[in-house]
Amino acid sequence: MSEYHTPVLLKESVSALAIHDGGIYVDVTFGGGGHSREILSQMGEKSRLIVFDRDPDAILNAPDDKRLIFINNNFRFVHNHLKNAGYGEVDGILADLGVSSHQFDTEERGFSFRFDAKLDMRMNPLTKMGAAEILESYEEEALSKMFWELGEVDNSRKVAKFICKARENEKIETTYQLNHILEPLTPKPNGHKYLAKIYQALRIEVNGEMRALEGFLTGALKALKPGGRLAVITYHSLEDRMVKNFMRSGNTEGKIEKDFYGKQESPLKLVFKKPVLPAESEIASNTRARSAKLRVAEKIEEE
Repeated sequence: MSEYHTPVLLKESVSALAIHDGGIYVDVTFGGGGHSREILSQMGEKSRLIVFDRDPDAILNAPDDKRLIFINNNFRFVHNHLKNAGYGEVDGILADLGVSSHQFDTEERGFSFRFDAKLDMRMNPLTKMGAAEILESYEEEALSKMFWELGEVDNSRKVAKFICKARENEKIETTYQLNHILEPLTPKPNGHKYLAKIYQALRIEVNGEMRALEGFLTGALKALKPGGRLAVITYHSLEDRMVKNFMRSGNTEGKIEKDFYGKQESPLKLVFKKPVLPAESEIASNTRARSAKLRVAEKIEEE
């Protein structure tokens, strides 16, 4: 498990679920199974844990435990999948939105700019378009918009222009090709931060991550029992903003509805006013935890 992925904010996120005997819990980002194993360690025999992951590599990490049910699918449709599995309402849902260390460190998956590999980035190998296909087929304006909106790349127009000019001569198929094309635009000495934004935008687009997150949040709210808890770990501002808005208002736009008397209405209440951050000791032992934020909300009991 530790080689596959080191779970971030492990104790904090699992504790936030307020696990009790007989409860039904969901881990929608199984990965290396770190969070799931911690949940299982705190569950009673009558409890159940339903886990989701669309990466076939993750299935190999599933423990042999009769209390665990594995759903090999995208968490975007969490509510439908839970209903189909016979669990209409659950007591707690956990999501760790980070890409696993295994995915970053497996060269052929193409998630990292550190290796010379095919530009792939598909979390589900059955997805039609990988990163190389996007770079080949998207118009310059669409590429610019993608890098700006999903990577917050300041010079996204120049990036798109460089890519479109380069692909006139050859198909951009590998990470090193892309790195070389963008070398004149990559600042020194913090080029890795710049490239991280480029690769983040491509990964999010390939996997439809923002659409999946929006669908998940909406479905999670439907699936939770009154008093049930939703715990989400985010790693970049785009997803954190969406989660923050949703937990405050019940919608991804952050629009808080008011009743007839002007009282603010929301189907969720925050368990913590501010996000929980990793301790310095955790960041020191796992640098990938440095940008993590844990937000927790509880579904409000209907009056």
